[in-house]
Amino acid sequence: MSEKRSAQCHCGAVAFTVELVDGFNTVRRCNCSFCRMRGAVVAFASSVAISKGEETLTEYRFHSKEVGHYFCSVCGIYTFHQSRSHPEQYGVNVACIDGVSPFDFPAVKVTDGNNHPKDGGTGGVAGWILYQPE
Repeated sequence: MSEKRSAQCHCGAVAFTVELVDGFNTVRRCNCSFCRMRGAVVAFASSVAISKGEETLTEYRFHSKEVGHYFCSVCGIYTFHQSRSHPEQYGVNVACIDGVSPFDFPAVKVTDGNNHPKDGGTGGVAGWILYQPE
């Protein structure tokens, strides 16, 4: 069941609507070099509709150059990217979604992007990140 949610970058220059594939049931992080440095928790969407600031988005492609990762050129926040494993979907930074924080999820699966199946690896789960508030 899909769920439409509003989202924006930190400064509000970029606003968009996402249609989440499975709500927040499949949030995750990745351990590839880029995601490790970016540090975002993502949820998956079947669509991203930009309502404001498309010209403000900056695209970054790395490694295979297959997919774009999009950032606000004003505040620098990572907003979303096209999924490499499932190109028909988008990984969306949950912190950009209205009313959601990465700290809302006590356990987040970490996928093994260092050994991505499209690079000949086995992929799978590399581990978990746990959040326990004091």
